[in-house]
Amino acid sequence: MSRTIKNQSVEQLGGSGSVLARQRREHEEMDRLMERYGALVDPGRRAAVLKQIVQLVFSHAFAEETVLWPAVRASVSDGGELTARVEEEHQQINDLVADIERLPAGDPGREDKVRRAFALIRQDIRDEEDLLLPRLQEAMTTGRLRALGTTWAAVRHTAPTHPHPVVPRRPPGNALLGIPLSAYDRLRDVLGIGGSASRGER
Repeated sequence: MSRTIKNQSVEQLGGSGSVLARQRREHEEMDRLMERYGALVDPGRRAAVLKQIVQLVFSHAFAEETVLWPAVRASVSDGGELTARVEEEHQQINDLVADIERLPAGDPGREDKVRRAFALIRQDIRDEEDLLLPRLQEAMTTGRLRALGTTWAAVRHTAPTHPHPVVPRRPPGNALLGIPLSAYDRLRDVLGIGGSASRGER
């Protein structure tokens, strides 16, 4: 019987290098940052935290879609159905955050979109930790989970950091576009320019 990875020990997850432990650590960081955003009042500090959330969420999701979900589809009997559900959530988050990045800070609809995006991120975390990742845990040895974690981390640290809604959710399309988009996003991060690439810029 599969069970959530939320309350398992690091050892049960396969050690700190396991893809399951790496996923959970970043999920916890996302939740911490969203809580912090909600507690802040100063617009400048809120904008800085939102930028952190966006960068983390999109690099994390790209590594999932490029490395982790193909492994789930190859190892879990209903992996296609499980990953399709999560990919749909990722697409909705992509679309919402792309809208957020296009809207000025004072726009009345912006905060509503932020709240909706945060709710979707939290739902996505629960679906992954309660439904999808436990199935992967059942299907893989500890050694395979650790090897997958190493590959996932390498992709995660070179992934795009902003939404790109028209990019495919699955390889090879997302992987082929990942390198130029990552360079584009990270240059914009360094220069302090927010926003996702438009279709024309790509």
